[in-house]
Amino acid sequence: MRALLLTLITVTFLSSNAQAGDAAKGEKTYRKCASCHMVGPKAKNRVGPQLNGIIGREIGAISGYKYSKGMIAYAAEQKVWTEENLAAYLATPRKVVKGTRMSFAGLRKETDRDNIIAYLKKAAN
Repeated sequence: MRALLLTLITVTFLSSNAQAGDAAKGEKTYRKCASCHMVGPKAKNRVGPQLNGIIGREIGAISGYKYSKGMIAYAAEQKVWTEENLAAYLATPRKVVKGTRMSFAGLRKETDRDNIIAYLKKAAN
């Protein structure tokens, strides 16, 4: 019983750390996004919307940005960006949101997605 408990604690700890991501590494990976998206105090909409406060933000809700019909339909289903649905979107944007204008193919590595999410959470504050 004690061994099982230790195993569960270890697995929980390791999986939560894996999902936490590394913001410094995420900043480097974010460079792939920076030509279309801004983050930080002076962030503005570009080809894509600014990403400040994206986690917990209503999907498709940035004032002054014209979202695709696909993103508007997705927003009707999902409502709010969570770490989970953002990670899925970053993996394969065009599969998750049919009709999105985002031409980026996606981030195949889960660690890259976790790192970018950690960076976005840190950079927007």
